[in-house]
Amino acid sequence: MTSNAQLLPESSPILACTISRDVQNFDLLIEDMENAMGETWGDLGFSEALAFFGQPEAESLEFVALAVDADDEEHLVMLGEIITHAKVNNIKVILIAEDVSPAALHQLLRNGADEFVPYPLPENELQAAIDRLRAPAPAPYPAAEAETTPRPRKSNGTSREGVVLAIHGLAGGCGATTMAVNLAWELSQVAKKGETAPKVCLLDLDLQYGSAATYLDLPRREAVFELLSDTESMDGESFQAAMVAFEEAVQVLTSPADMIPLDLVTSEDIRRIVNLARHHFDYVVIDMPHTLVQWTETALSMAHVYFAMIELDMRSAQNTLRFKRLLQSEDMPFDKIRFALNRSPKFTDLNGKSRVKRMAESLGISIELLMPDGGRQVTQGADHGQPLGQSAPKNPLRKEIAKLAQTLHELGQSEARDVA
Repeated sequence: MTSNAQLLPESSPILACTISRDVQNFDLLIEDMENAMGETWGDLGFSEALAFFGQPEAESLEFVALAVDADDEEHLVMLGEIITHAKVNNIKVILIAEDVSPAALHQLLRNGADEFVPYPLPENELQAAIDRLRAPAPAPYPAAEAETTPRPRKSNGTSREGVVLAIHGLAGGCGATTMAVNLAWELSQVAKKGETAPKVCLLDLDLQYGSAATYLDLPRREAVFELLSDTESMDGESFQAAMVAFEEAVQVLTSPADMIPLDLVTSEDIRRIVNLARHHFDYVVIDMPHTLVQWTETALSMAHVYFAMIELDMRSAQNTLRFKRLLQSEDMPFDKIRFALNRSPKFTDLNGKSRVKRMAESLGISIELLMPDGGRQVTQGADHGQPLGQSAPKNPLRKEIAKLAQTLHELGQSEARDVA
């Protein structure tokens, strides 16, 4: 295709357009667009897009695929304008990004992009994104329970709709619990001076080997087992009674005092617990077990973001591939997965950065978070029952988790203002 959206006869309206600096840099996108749209699509450069939106030919557009790479980050303002003008004209936007920094990606998503697909494009992912754009908007999940399940209320008569963030380690020792504990702590500290601090809870659902209690030096209450054994009679009071407060900032539902079978709880039990937590807290952080169980799909479907922790080694690569195949074969929401590489190479390690890129390309995923090695301070902080924000505030891993928490909070605040 050439950079000209007016390639088709008048009888064949243009239904989609790619917008890029040079579409030849995205050859896989060209193939997928041809497979998905046939001859009903065109291509535009950045400077041409804004002018084209005002032309009559643009009225038939269903969506545009905005393809960007690292070299385009200096044009974020213009890219934001393209997304904004597309939304004004009721045109959906699929953002396709290669090697774009998380900050730039978040900014473009906040401008209104409807879908995000990493490049190189995973197999059939563009078609799946197009299908989601064309599908009617689903009813919000809690609506299905509205008639049979009363919404838990706080004592002041208000309820919350908290953000659910799940962390799942795809290999042993890759830092999932470290991430969960420290992310929960940093989220509780993100409020600026004069603002009300968010209410945060941490659910340790690794029912056999969960160590969040150890990392924060908290007791494991017998009430946790009682709660898990009978979630049907659970209410706000029994839920709060099973939790333990850390520094009056984070409420923690620890794993049980004794090792219990993972199938003791069902998908419905997990759904009740997470729903109740959402209604009482602004942020619900879930430390998932490494093992996939029957309720993993429930946690994945309820999570707003599902962080998958990996390392730069063969075991993580193999487990990631198997994990991806399972989710896609069972039609689970793979788009919620955000891969986080723990102990990532340093900024100056060019060979290591090249290995990261090759690993992502070979697995067909996008590694969006690069978490530095926190070193001995991570283990020392856990042994002393303190998050890194207290034991080692200048630790590089702590700084990255704090940045992530701030970004998540700002996105949540922005969405709340948009809804208001």
